[in-house]
Amino acid sequence: MTPFGTTAKGRREVHKITLSAGDLSVSLLTWGAVLQDVRLRGVDHPLTLGSDLLSDYEGDMRHHGSLIGPIANRISNARIRIDGMMYELERNQDGRIHLHSGAQASHLQVWDVVQATTDSATLRLSLPDGMCGLPGNRLITAHFAVSAPGTLTLTVTGETDARTPMNFANHSYWNLNGSTTFDGHMLQIAADRFLPGNADNYPTGEVADVAGTQMDFRTLRKVAVNTPPFDNNFCVADKRGPLRAVLQLRGTGGITMHMATTEPGVQIYDARDAYRPGRGPYEGLAIEAQGWPDAPNNSGFPSIMVDAGAVYRQITRWSFSRT
Repeated sequence: MTPFGTTAKGRREVHKITLSAGDLSVSLLTWGAVLQDVRLRGVDHPLTLGSDLLSDYEGDMRHHGSLIGPIANRISNARIRIDGMMYELERNQDGRIHLHSGAQASHLQVWDVVQATTDSATLRLSLPDGMCGLPGNRLITAHFAVSAPGTLTLTVTGETDARTPMNFANHSYWNLNGSTTFDGHMLQIAADRFLPGNADNYPTGEVADVAGTQMDFRTLRKVAVNTPPFDNNFCVADKRGPLRAVLQLRGTGGITMHMATTEPGVQIYDARDAYRPGRGPYEGLAIEAQGWPDAPNNSGFPSIMVDAGAVYRQITRWSFSRT
C-alpha cells in the first residue's frame, strides 16, 4: 500500500494497493474503490483507462474505474417511493435527473482498508441514514481478489438497517489495444433483450428484442465509434442469480477479456462524453454489471430494493488472456 495523494476536500489521505497473481497485476485506490490499473504480463499498456493523479479522479475522471453506488445509472424523476414515503434525490443531470447517486456517492468517498495482501484487498464504506437522500445506515464492502493465471473477482456486499435501494456497479473503461479509441474491438454479449433509451439516456420502459437490431451481440461482432452508439443496458437475466459468463471483449492484438457476473444487467457506454486529460472521446468502453437502470420507476424491471437485515451481494469476475 503506497500513498496516492490527498483529497482537495477534507484533506484525506488516499492510498494505492497493488495486487498480483499469475500473469495479472491490478492496482486499486481507496478513493472511490477505483480500479486504477490492470496489467497483463508481456503487454506494454494498461487494459483499463486510468490516471496517476488523484485530482483527475476528483474531477472529470470521477467515473473512471470507480465503484458507483448506492444507485448506479439514472433515476429518471430523481425521486424514489419506499413504503409509502417519497425520497427526493439530487437532480445532478440537467436539473431533472438523478445520476450515479450524486455528490455524496460511493465513488466520491475515501474507503477504509480492512485488509490487504499480495493478491486480495477488502475496502469498506459507511453510508449513514439519509446520505445520498436514501434511508438506512448502510455498510458497504468491496473485496478484490486476483488469481492465476489472469482473473480479477470483485465481490460487493451491503448491509442496511432500513429498506433501501442498492445497485452498485464498477464503472471501468476498457481498451485492450492501448489505442486512441475502441475501434476494432470485438464484442459478444449473452443477451436476447436490451433497454432502449430516450434522449436523456434512461430507459423508455420498453424491453426490446435484440434480433434484427444493431444491439444484437449474441455472436462476436466488431464495434467502432457510433457503430453502434452505446449507452444501453443489456438484459442478461431477469434477476440476480449465480455467477455466469455474460460478455467477451477481444482486442486486435490478441488480448481477450471474459466477464461473468451475478447481475441481471450490463450497461455499455461508449465514452462519448468521458475524457481523460489530453485524450479524446470514445477512448474505451464502459462495461457495467448492474441491476437494470431506473428500476424503481419501472415495475416490470428487477427490483433493486434491499430489506432491513438482508444482505446485498453482487459478484463480477474478469478473466484476461493473450494469444
